Amino acid sequence: MLFHLLYPLHEYWAAFNVFRYITFRTIYAAVTALAITLFLGPWFIRRIKAMQFGQVVRDDGPATHLKKTGTPSMGGLLINGAIIFSALLWADLGNLYIWLSIFILAGFGAIGAVDDYLKIKKKSSAGLAGRWKLIIQAVIIGLCALILWGSGHWDTRLSIPFFKDVRPDIGCLYVFFAFIVIAGCSNAINLTDGLDGLATGPFVVSAAVYTLFCYLAGHSALARYLNIPYVAGVGELAIFCGAMVGAGLGFLWYNSYPAEMFMGDVGSLAMGGALGAVAVLSKQEILLAIVGGVFVAEALSVILQVGYFKATGGRRIFRMAPLHHHFEMLGWPEPKVIVRFWIVSVLLGLVAISTLKLR
Repeated sequence: MLFHLLYPLHEYWAAFNVFRYITFRTIYAAVTALAITLFLGPWFIRRIKAMQFGQVVRDDGPATHLKKTGTPSMGGLLINGAIIFSALLWADLGNLYIWLSIFILAGFGAIGAVDDYLKIKKKSSAGLAGRWKLIIQAVIIGLCALILWGSGHWDTRLSIPFFKDVRPDIGCLYVFFAFIVIAGCSNAINLTDGLDGLATGPFVVSAAVYTLFCYLAGHSALARYLNIPYVAGVGELAIFCGAMVGAGLGFLWYNSYPAEMFMGDVGSLAMGGALGAVAVLSKQEILLAIVGGVFVAEALSVILQVGYFKATGGRRIFRMAPLHHHFEMLGWPEPKVIVRFWIVSVLLGLVAISTLKLR
């Protein structure tokens, strides 16, 4: 919005020329989202408490988590609102990628909101059925694919990290692949969101890495120099990613151990969907497996645990899944698990950035 309102004024006052720069608007999108979450956090917590929207804790999880029952939940509404407001305030609203990312964030957030409401209403950890989540996610992603195809922005080639000119074209299978990336990331972050700040920290790191990659992918000269796919207009997504970084940091202020509020599925599903969408739109889909390695490990731990349990008639690989619970059962204090996962996430983010030169 500010881009459209203030940048035209550069003809009268040169200072307004700063609004043309993506870097400037990215920084202030992050600052805006951070300020919104920090300022509105206490009010939001009071409102959630008044509405009795408290966390429902699984009774089959670690016993130490039962004390978290009743902690204000659905903090994702605050995160999502801060991201959307900041993106609309600082981004070029004529950019298709911005609107698609907001659509996926809002759509997946709506799924999570229904899920959270059902859990609170039924006072059970069982909310919206998993199959309905996947069906609605597929519809949202399918609509975005149709819009991209109709606008001429459709690209079915993949970018492979560490390989210079390897860009296989998978044709119509790309729709299914994009669904796996976006829905997979969404549900992986949802699984990771089991300890105070555990999902938020790696999400901020991942969003920061994609801020860089979106900016580079949208800059023709830099993309050509670094041998990454150039995607015209995708640089604006750096602003959206900046908003995600700011909102995540602001939320972490209240979500760090011991958490004053939880994001709920309305946050984790939306944040994961938005991150997956950014990866697809910037043509750095496979890189997400490196950047979001913590989320991948959490999701794989659940898949392996369930599969092995069924195949062996009740035997387990991990003491408890997702993976963070396994370390808790080994005796690691919750803050130690959280911080160590954050450290791993930072290292993975650095590895992802290193792929820019290792091609």
